[in-house]
Amino acid sequence: MSWWGKALGGAFGFMLGGPLGALLGIAFGHNFDKGLGSVLSDESLGRGDQERVQAAFFTATFSVMGHIAKADGKVTRDEIRLAEAVMQQMGLDGEMRETAKRLFNEGKSAHFPLDEVLDQFRHELNRRSTLLQAFLEIQLQAAYADGRMDPAEEQVLLHICERLGVPESQFRRLEQMFQAGFGRAGSRATGGAGMSLDDAYAILGVGREAGNSEVKKAYRRLMSQHHPDKLVAKGLPEQMIRDATEKTRQIRAAYEKIKESRGMK
Repeated sequence: MSWWGKALGGAFGFMLGGPLGALLGIAFGHNFDKGLGSVLSDESLGRGDQERVQAAFFTATFSVMGHIAKADGKVTRDEIRLAEAVMQQMGLDGEMRETAKRLFNEGKSAHFPLDEVLDQFRHELNRRSTLLQAFLEIQLQAAYADGRMDPAEEQVLLHICERLGVPESQFRRLEQMFQAGFGRAGSRATGGAGMSLDDAYAILGVGREAGNSEVKKAYRRLMSQHHPDKLVAKGLPEQMIRDATEKTRQIRAAYEKIKESRGMK
C-alpha cells in the first residue's frame, strides 16, 4: 500500500510521529503526535524509507507554503487562489488536494512550529539533496506565483534555507531561475518560442560566457536532478510528478534555445 493509502487508513501519521505526524493527523482528524524527541531517536520507525519520506515531503511542502503566505501578516484571497493554482499545476485532485489545503491552513496558524517542522523534515530526508532542492523550488514557485516575492516572504525563505543547511548562494540561483519563469505553468519558459535567451541561460544557471561543455554539463545535471522517476524513487510523492515533468520540459526548452543560438549539435 502507498503512503497515501496508509494516511487515508489512519496509520501513517502515527508511524511518522513528531510535528509532521501531528500536522498530517490534524489534516485527517486524528491525533498522531508522538513528540519530536521520540521520532528523532527511534530509528526503528524507518527513517529514510520511501513511503515515510513521501509523507514527510507532502506534509512539509504544503504546511510551510501556508506559513510563507502568512509571512506579511495576512493571507489574501489572491494568495489562497495562487496556492490552489500551484496544487492544480502539480496535478493534485480529490481528497489529496483537500488535504493539501488543510495543511496550508495549518501553516497559517500563529502557533505553527516552523523550526521544529524543518528540523524533522531535514532529518527525514536523510541527505536527499535533490528532494531538498525540489522542496525549495516549490516554495519559490508559490512565492512567485503572482510574479513577485514580498520582502517578508523572502526573509522567511532565507530562514528556511538556513535551517535546512542550504547556502544563500543556492537560494539566489534558484530565485534567478524562477524570475526567468522556471516552474510556472503558462510562463514564457514553458515553451521554447517565447523564451528569451537570457531566460534560457538563467534557467540552466550559466552565463553567456560559459563554454559549450559547461552548458551541456549544466543541462545534464538539471535533467538528472529533476527527472520524475528519479525523484519518485527518492521520495517525491507520485501524485506530484506533473510538476517535475513540466520542469524537465522547461529545462530542455532552455537548452535547445542556447544550442540554437550557438549552432551547437
